[in-house]
Amino acid sequence: MTPNLSLSVERRWRTRFLRPYQPTTKKRCSFTWNNDPKIRIASQKVKTKIREITSRKRPLSLEQRIKELNQYLTGWCGYFALANTPSIFQGLDEWIRRRLRMCLWKQWKKPKTKVKRLLSLGVPKDKAFEWGNTRKGYWRVACSPILHRSLDNQYWKTNGLKNLSDRYKFLRNIS
Repeated sequence: MTPNLSLSVERRWRTRFLRPYQPTTKKRCSFTWNNDPKIRIASQKVKTKIREITSRKRPLSLEQRIKELNQYLTGWCGYFALANTPSIFQGLDEWIRRRLRMCLWKQWKKPKTKVKRLLSLGVPKDKAFEWGNTRKGYWRVACSPILHRSLDNQYWKTNGLKNLSDRYKFLRNIS
């Protein structure tokens, strides 16, 4: 017998069992130990929860959605306030507003209602008619320039949505 036998077929399943134990669950935050310890955020878990709250299938009013979002995001932001990543909070803020625009567009349902609501938000009549009768999907229309201008940050602030970036900056200044 020769001592250096090798398999002609690489069997990955064998090597997985021979490795030392590695947890397969995703961590919510991780530390790096270079010069300065940093906390990184795994934003997939928070996005999954936000998707549940802002799901188009859930028949909630806008006020209830915003109330649930504020409650969840206040706690989440307090937990991850130590992380030195303001860009993640800003990106999540933009993404949440887009999700809410999508829910609002879905709630308006009929083209006639969409046109009427866009007109009440101050959109010119021809653009309101054009975007109210569009065949584009909800997610795509949520990123349109018309909804960006009419449902801006001020609109969400008056409806009670708390800004995640402002909350992060507030918590970072205290600690």
